[in-house]
Amino acid sequence: QHPRACRWLSPFLLACSVYFLLWTPELRPSWAAALLKGLPVLCLVLLLGAVPALRGHARLLQGTLLCSAVGDTCLVWPETFLHGWLAPGHPSLGLGRPLAAATYLSVLLPHLQPAMARPMAAYALLLAAVLWRGLARGGSASLGALLFAVSDAVLAWDAFVQPLPHSHLVTMATYYAVQALITLSVLRSP
Repeated sequence: QHPRACRWLSPFLLACSVYFLLWTPELRPSWAAALLKGLPVLCLVLLLGAVPALRGHARLLQGTLLCSAVGDTCLVWPETFLHGWLAPGHPSLGLGRPLAAATYLSVLLPHLQPAMARPMAAYALLLAAVLWRGLARGGSASLGALLFAVSDAVLAWDAFVQPLPHSHLVTMATYYAVQALITLSVLRSP
């Protein structure tokens, strides 16, 4: 990993701390709530911009993180929930992911409104691809991809099947860890 990564992560960690200190279940959807939720990810975008000599993959990841922040903003307002969800590895890494996604979807689909079934199936396939590529990349990207799957599974179960205790804390803690781990994967030595 890059030797200055810890120092560069300080704004991200501070923004995460502020989020967890200020967020409450009673927090109403607002632009302030959206900024509070998106700020940690925006700090990672700035981190990648501040790292000298990063190109290609890092710049692509910056765009991905920006899209993620927009999705986070959409998830603040319940009526925009659907909008917020919207090097080759070894082939054996991808074999279990579609099966796991199909199994999870078979449990989740009966609890979804009909309008959500197709978008959720498409999202599950996308998440399976992210998991496959993250595992293929190795390092912090692998852990990030696994945590991303856990975070989204908890979020979906809580939203569509049955409320889970402390689901928001689990979802957001794993989600912010995912973003940091995937960002750090760009800083590893070639």
